[in-house]
This record gives sequence, C-alpha cells and structure tokens, in this order.
Amino acid sequence: MRLVARTSNLLRREPPRAALDRTDRAILAALLHDVRRSNKELAAAVGLAPSSCLARVKRLRDAGVLRGAHAEIDGRALGVELEALVAVQLRRHARAEVEAFRRHALALPEVVAIFHVAGAVDFLIHVAVQNAHHLRNLALDAFTSRPEVARIETSLIFEATRAWRLTDYTEEPAATKPRKRRR
Repeated sequence: MRLVARTSNLLRREPPRAALDRTDRAILAALLHDVRRSNKELAAAVGLAPSSCLARVKRLRDAGVLRGAHAEIDGRALGVELEALVAVQLRRHARAEVEAFRRHALALPEVVAIFHVAGAVDFLIHVAVQNAHHLRNLALDAFTSRPEVARIETSLIFEATRAWRLTDYTEEPAATKPRKRRR
C-alpha cells in the first residue's frame, strides 16, 4: 500500500517557482524601480542584448514571476478624498465563508486592496471613498450587513507611502555565509 501525503494548504499546491539567476534578479529590480522603461533601456541597464532581455522578461511573465504592471494614480483626481483600512472579523472561519466574503469585497468598487491576515481580525481592506459619509455607508451597507461578518473596525489613513521594493530571500544573505579564516 502506497501512502500519499495530503495537504489542505492551497499554497503548497502551487507549482514551485523557477529558479532566478543574477540577471533575472537585476531585471526584476530594474522593472520594480521603473516599469515604463523600454526593452532597449532595460537591456542596457542589466547588460544584455535587447533580444535576450525580451526573452527573459517573457519567461518571467510566463512563469508567473512578473504578474503585471500598474499605474499609480492620485486618487484626488478621481474624487477620492478619504482612504481607510477596514479590519473585518468573521463569525466563522469556514473556507466557504472566507471565500464568499473575499469575493464580495473584491467586487466593491471602493476596495483598493484586500489582505487576508492572521490575528484578531481576518481581513484588512484598503478602501478609497469620496468622504466620511461615503465611508459610513460603505461600512454599513457592504460590510456589517454581511451574514459572515462579526465586527469591523475602521482606521482612517492620513498618509500612505509605498517602498516599491521587494527583498530577495531566495539567496543566502552575505552575513550568514561562512567566512574564510585568515592565517
């Protein structure tokens, strides 16, 4: 009889990511810094021929490493005067209820980002609204009225700054590498 390991963790079901080399990492860092640069500029920045650079970027997209490129828009140009984080605690943690709530929140036009988290709350939801009245109505109509929601807590965002970087944890940090002894 052959035993098969089973897991309920969805993350473990994902295929392993392709190994990245130094050039792939340089491409990712350059794109994270400025995604608008041309392929020719990107190739020059990482020391590749443009055709090789284009092939690598395509491979990174196909492998799911590069998942998209996005514009950063000033919300005030669209009438957004207030942003908030809505902390949502669910009544139960059944997969069906978690997924139903996540789908509902993603469908709301005010939702900028959703974070499914561990701790005292289950979701942190970044919303962008016109004003305090709009935020109140969103909280009452879209969140507290849901049967799976036990409670919410709203925190206003005064300022948000994004670092626009990711640390590469796939390479061993230099500080932990064994040092050669001097004699």
